[in-house]
Amino acid sequence: MTLVLCIVLPIAGLILGWTIRWLYARFQLSASEQLAERVKQDAAKEAEAQKKEILLEAKDQLIRERNQQERENRERRGEIQRAERKLSQKEDALEKRKQELDTQEKSFENRENALTKREESLNDIEEKYRQELERISGLTQQKAKELIIQNLENEARHDAQALLNKIDEESQLTAEKKAREVLVSTIQRIATETTSDITVATVSLPSDEMKGRIIGREGRNIRTLETLTGVDIIIDDTPEAVVISCFDPVRKEIAKVALERLISDGRIHPARIEEIVQKVTREIQQKIYEEGEKLLFDLGIHNMTQEGVRHLGRLYFRTSYGQNVLNHSKEVAMIASLLASEIGADTEIAKRAAVLHDIGKGAESDSDQNHAELGMDMARKMGEDSIIQNAIGAHHNDIEPESIEAVIVQIADAISAARPGARRETMDNYVKRLENLEKVAENFEGVENAYAIQAGRELRVLVNNEKIPDDDVKDLARNIAKQIETDLRYPGRIKITMIRETRIIEYAR
Repeated sequence: MTLVLCIVLPIAGLILGWTIRWLYARFQLSASEQLAERVKQDAAKEAEAQKKEILLEAKDQLIRERNQQERENRERRGEIQRAERKLSQKEDALEKRKQELDTQEKSFENRENALTKREESLNDIEEKYRQELERISGLTQQKAKELIIQNLENEARHDAQALLNKIDEESQLTAEKKAREVLVSTIQRIATETTSDITVATVSLPSDEMKGRIIGREGRNIRTLETLTGVDIIIDDTPEAVVISCFDPVRKEIAKVALERLISDGRIHPARIEEIVQKVTREIQQKIYEEGEKLLFDLGIHNMTQEGVRHLGRLYFRTSYGQNVLNHSKEVAMIASLLASEIGADTEIAKRAAVLHDIGKGAESDSDQNHAELGMDMARKMGEDSIIQNAIGAHHNDIEPESIEAVIVQIADAISAARPGARRETMDNYVKRLENLEKVAENFEGVENAYAIQAGRELRVLVNNEKIPDDDVKDLARNIAKQIETDLRYPGRIKITMIRETRIIEYAR
């Protein structure tokens, strides 16, 4: 019995424990299910609330975007309407313009028809008059023309002979006076120095062997340098020196500097010569501007335009009767300033007008105006005061001076020009003759450049190879010679050398 109890009781305990555990588990499961159900319901309620909130926000956003879109649409419709109105106005204007043009075109056609009829009528009347004149005079049109030409030729010859006689008489009367002036100018040191500075320049050589390198094979180097610069390079027996001769001081300076650099560099050949000449030319242009700035700085003149500074700088390479125009302008400005201060005039206006009085001599223009008129136009374009413009134009009495400053400029110019050794008339005439010689050749079509060298005894003409073929070069040279014979007066004879070059450049890469 005891054994049975010992076996039954543990089994009963186990069963009871298991039952209790199962009941507890069921209780926990039921509680978990209830908790899960509550969580599920809460989540559903929260999701519904979030859904409603999101929908409300989406509706608000949609309403805002719709309102924004409506505003943009209204603005676009307004812009389109305004554009349509503008287009409509333009169409109306174009239509009106078209009608006006049609009216003008009809008017022009009517006028052209009337002019054509009038021209035909005049031609008929002219032919009738011509026939009547031929009938009355007994001469044909060709014979009458020949007779008129012959009479004009005889009259021109008579006038020319009278003019030559007058010039000959005047030259005899003034020969003694001119001789004295030449002798006085010759014995003055400043005249000798000025002439040497204007006409020739000497370049020193390290050795006489350099002369051969400058000449080059078959003279190619020296020909290239003379052609590019328009000067005459004289290589003679003078030891270790080469002389550059040219009436244009700018060309002379370019040739001198270029030759000195070639000698220093040692590489002397046509391509290098061309490169150096181009570089030196640019430097000379820069020097022109610097000389203008230096002049204004020395005189204390301000507010000058860049174009005015360049025009003044060009005077550094210009001469008038052998006198450097830039130095002359500076001298006149200083004299005018002193005179103005002594008599109580405006010193600044007098000085500014004086420094600009010869600015027309530096103008790069083919105008028939004299340098005073050109200077007035340049001063007007530079915005200078009307008093200064009048002083420039009146300094040679081409126009009447309108202020005391203009009279002061006249007096200062006369003082500077009349001082001993300031000027030489023969040099200016010489330069003018050579410039006229170059202009005659440059007026022909196809001529790119012309350079008068050897004191005007030779004219070198550079021809455009694309416009003038080889066969026409000889005829062009003959025509230039005839034109020179007709237009100019000169001693001896002038040699005309035509230069036509075909240059082809290609690069190996």
